Amino acid sequence: MMNYDEIKSAAGKAVSELLDAAKLRKGDIFVVGCSSSEIVGERIGKGSSVDAAKAVFDGIYPLLREKGIYLAAQCCEHLNRAVIIEAEAAERYGYEPVNVIPQPKAGGSFATVTYSSMEHPTAVEHIKAAAGIDIGGTLIGMHLKDVAVPVRLSINKIGEAIILCARTRPKFIGGSRAVYEER
Repeated sequence: MMNYDEIKSAAGKAVSELLDAAKLRKGDIFVVGCSSSEIVGERIGKGSSVDAAKAVFDGIYPLLREKGIYLAAQCCEHLNRAVIIEAEAAERYGYEPVNVIPQPKAGGSFATVTYSSMEHPTAVEHIKAAAGIDIGGTLIGMHLKDVAVPVRLSINKIGEAIILCARTRPKFIGGSRAVYEER
């Protein structure tokens, strides 16, 4: 099993590479689904680790804050995969808050750590993120904008958890005569 510093470093490296590929702008939303169980080598939902979740958060959050990008932490299926975001982001995007505070066994360790670490956290049911990382098979697709594009990184695991990344792009419309911006 990896230690805290290795998990933090791997999470930071993955998100840094994804941010470079996704070309997000200030104010965009970045969704993270994170199974701390998978990171420590257990089956999803069976070995929740607040320490592993905190290491991932500490590797990711400062990078996003530095660029003015909002973190959205996806909760587990016990909270219907709601997301934890800053209240400012919910207001900016018109997302209606719901009343729940995640716990390690009802929401997941990463959502719990995020909730306790954000300045003004709130939970919402649905978002449309510009990019995201799925750590351990948490299925973040429901929280991405309509056209998700897979992004391959130089690493494919954080701890023992497989990671999958995506950025989004606008839909191409108009057919063969249309001209598109490079994205």
